[in-house]
Amino acid sequence: MSIGNSPEDDRPSIGRAIQQARIAAGLTVDEVSTTTRVRVPIVQGIEQDDFSRCGGDVYARGHLRTLARAVGLDPEPLIAQFDGDRGGRPEPTPAAPLFEAERIRPERGRPNWTAAMVAAIVVVVGFVGFTLFSGGGKGSAVAEGDNTVAPVQPTKPAAGKSGKSGKTARPSTVPGPGPSESAVAGVPKDKVTIKITAKDGQSWISAKDANGRLLEDGLLKKGESKTFTDKKRIDLVVGNAGVVQLFVNGKEVEKVGAEGAVERLSYSAGPQAG
Repeated sequence: MSIGNSPEDDRPSIGRAIQQARIAAGLTVDEVSTTTRVRVPIVQGIEQDDFSRCGGDVYARGHLRTLARAVGLDPEPLIAQFDGDRGGRPEPTPAAPLFEAERIRPERGRPNWTAAMVAAIVVVVGFVGFTLFSGGGKGSAVAEGDNTVAPVQPTKPAAGKSGKSGKTARPSTVPGPGPSESAVAGVPKDKVTIKITAKDGQSWISAKDANGRLLEDGLLKKGESKTFTDKKRIDLVVGNAGVVQLFVNGKEVEKVGAEGAVERLSYSAGPQAG
């Protein structure tokens, strides 16, 4: 029995605990990396208590949760130990500037579908009007016996036919295009609704509302979905972002991030960029 040592002094480091659990589970670093999609250098660094490759404390917590679950550990004591070593978990930072960056980036190359639709309708209406007008002019020419415009029979004079026929061909009425519906459905303006699905693999997610209240913090297995709603804003941290499908107020976000990457996103109430 040791004297002067508390149980906490005998507790292994975070990296050592993960390494021991991995070895006990009979897993290699490459197998853990393949299962969690956390890159091999990051796994090796964490097992050596080197979190510099994680890109920050928020991403390090996400990697710790993913690795702990992969080797059969409860991640909460490891997260608490990680925060304690750094003086406690910091308060969440305002996410409004990040949201503005996410909105502006995809909108630069987005085509204006509304203007294109209006232009197409104008072209169709103009073409139909031109066709109707041109058809009426040709009918008058036939009634007057203009042989240069009206078709004639090769064996019969066209003049004899023009005197007997008192009817002028009327062009058929071509209906114009009806009113088109908007291609984009209306979205709620008084709240933000987010649906995230682990479409191509498992992902770790963390979601908070505008007041910083934690809505979700855990592993999203392949095929699982989560939906979050708030009147003002939803803040998301997504691990392995390349495998998820994200809808914001009914509109799909084209690309959340790359596989193995951790993305931090924020969305406010009203229409969002896709």
